Amino acid sequence: MTAAATPVIFDLDGTLIDSVPDLQAALNQVFQAEGQAPFDLPTVTSFIGKGVANLVRRAMETRGVDMAQHPRLVAAMEAAYEADPTARTRIYPGVIAALDALQAAGHPLGICTNKPETAARIVLDQMGLTGYFAAIVGGGRVALKPDPAPLHLCITELGGGTALYVGDSEVDADTAVAAGLPFLLYTEGYRKSPAEEMPQTARFSDFSELPWLVAEQG
Repeated sequence: MTAAATPVIFDLDGTLIDSVPDLQAALNQVFQAEGQAPFDLPTVTSFIGKGVANLVRRAMETRGVDMAQHPRLVAAMEAAYEADPTARTRIYPGVIAALDALQAAGHPLGICTNKPETAARIVLDQMGLTGYFAAIVGGGRVALKPDPAPLHLCITELGGGTALYVGDSEVDADTAVAAGLPFLLYTEGYRKSPAEEMPQTARFSDFSELPWLVAEQG
């Protein structure tokens, strides 16, 4: 393949990295400062997918916290997370080899995530992943997924045309449908529905499968 190969755009949390332990730590730091009990990992995982404001809202609803405090607690959550975002985060097995293979085959690579863009860039830098991606679109510039706007923006920043989208969740699947793009589902992330019930072009559980799935899409 050449540099004209189809761009491949990735979600971040639950797709390339398992970041919930650090999100849990930041959320618990904020809520314990409010006199609230900590959240366990499965509960925080259930809050993931529609951005940090939604995560905090879900946590507040669970604890019955006055929603008037939402802007303050969102700001506190963002600050706590950005201060220490990768101590417990790991890259999923096989991701680096898959990114190397896709890059070597000429596919421009991008990130489209609901994580605030500042935090996304910090995480990618600290995990040594930034260099793979020619475009990084996070929360804060346009509407959040499942609105297709951030995916369209990422495609534009990769040079236009079409793309494949790779993600792990219902939000990602709905975003790909809204954008009219093929969707490759990573089944080992944060989805809540059975994989076979989600809209998808193909699915995979091991990143070693991804390069040939991309090649099959042309």
